[in-house]
Amino acid sequence: MKLNELLKGTNYQAIGPNTNPEIESLQFDSRKVVKGALFVAIKGVETDGHLYIDKAIQNGACVVLCEQIDKVQENVLYIRVRDTAETLGHFANTFYGAPSQQLKLVGVTGTNGKTTTVTLLHNLFSQLGYTVGLISTVENKIGQEVIPSTHTTPDVITLNQLLVEMNHAGCEYAFMEVSSHAVDQKRIAGIHFEGGVFSNITHDHLDYHKTFQNYIYAKKGFFDALPKTAFALTNLDDKRGEVMLQNTVAQKATYALRQMADFKGKIMENNLSGLVLYLDGEEVYARLVGGFNAYNLLSVYATARLLGADKLEVLAVMSNLAAPEGRFDYIQNEQLGVVGIVDYAHTPDALEKVLQTIDKLRTGNGRIITVVGCGGDRDKTKRPLMAKVACDYSQQTILTSDNPRTEEPEAILLDMEQGVPPYANRKTLVITDRKQAIRTACQLAQKGDIILVAGKGHEKYQDINGVKHPFDDKEELRNALNE
Repeated sequence: MKLNELLKGTNYQAIGPNTNPEIESLQFDSRKVVKGALFVAIKGVETDGHLYIDKAIQNGACVVLCEQIDKVQENVLYIRVRDTAETLGHFANTFYGAPSQQLKLVGVTGTNGKTTTVTLLHNLFSQLGYTVGLISTVENKIGQEVIPSTHTTPDVITLNQLLVEMNHAGCEYAFMEVSSHAVDQKRIAGIHFEGGVFSNITHDHLDYHKTFQNYIYAKKGFFDALPKTAFALTNLDDKRGEVMLQNTVAQKATYALRQMADFKGKIMENNLSGLVLYLDGEEVYARLVGGFNAYNLLSVYATARLLGADKLEVLAVMSNLAAPEGRFDYIQNEQLGVVGIVDYAHTPDALEKVLQTIDKLRTGNGRIITVVGCGGDRDKTKRPLMAKVACDYSQQTILTSDNPRTEEPEAILLDMEQGVPPYANRKTLVITDRKQAIRTACQLAQKGDIILVAGKGHEKYQDINGVKHPFDDKEELRNALNE
């Protein structure tokens, strides 16, 4: 594609030779630059792409998109813009032929429930007979082909490439998680959405956003950018649900369990075999468990209806839907009379909701034994809160390592211990080794007890000093229960 085609509608300053070169590829990583590439210098969280301009030119970049120019190399064309991340989004959309406009793309944002919601939507529309794309924390899918996922929301080049592949595969719909980081870092710039869905917002990612208000504004930014032709669906039961819709020009819609909304639901039954919900005047059984999943299912139903799906067809398929891996994933050892649950809950609110659900499910003298840790190099302020929530709802708590990354696991656990209430000291253990913590929980369990292993869910590794060691909570829990 010729450079002038990319530059249409862009406010820029060109410095260098007056040429219109053929652009072979777009790159923001200088290591991936080859001859004919347009290199985009982005000021990131950990490094500044402007530091690698010379390297990109050495590797064959013919054009450099930047925000500042410290020196000029002969025969290199520099394009200076105000915001390279934003501009890259629009360049990528043009370069790849506006793939997001060739299908109906719905983004789901919120602290908790994103993965479950997009996975359920993918499965629902697949069972309705459509070819569907999925972009999620757990995995990306083109139809039923699985593509490994590395980020909740990919970078804008990878995202457009995925959407191109979805177009080629005949996808009519695609559902993707939209993280607050992605909105803030302009990773969805230039992407056309058919609709946006808000689940909830609670304490998370303050290591990145610094304040809760910034975190809210990042989520809100997604809805602010939706076009008039899109829908904006929000959870009215979340106190910030209406905030998300304040400045959007999209068509507004609401869902709720506790108050009147465009899409109203009610929990009729909730047990380990599933939920019975009253949705839009109809009773429907679902295989998912817990009040938090009632919200996920309600948002899925509302989204499907806003996309024009038939009401009765949607309700019929919803009865067959299962939760994604690592979301309230449970194992029953009938011989011991013990239930083990693995859940991705890694925020105080998510952990509280899961434990509240388990508390309602336990019977007789059955206890809750919770194994939980916190990730390293992430929001430290939630560590004591996670420990307190676990202690408040559990008869036995075991604090352990999660993904320590570059931090010492013991230092993370010390932060968590600050949240253990005085009354809970005697029922709280600290076991750094996660495998041993899970084994100990199983050894302590008695008939009727429910063990929750929280924080990692679907992950098949433990990140220690940049090395991902094989580790699967569900496999470890199953082995320990069988022992």
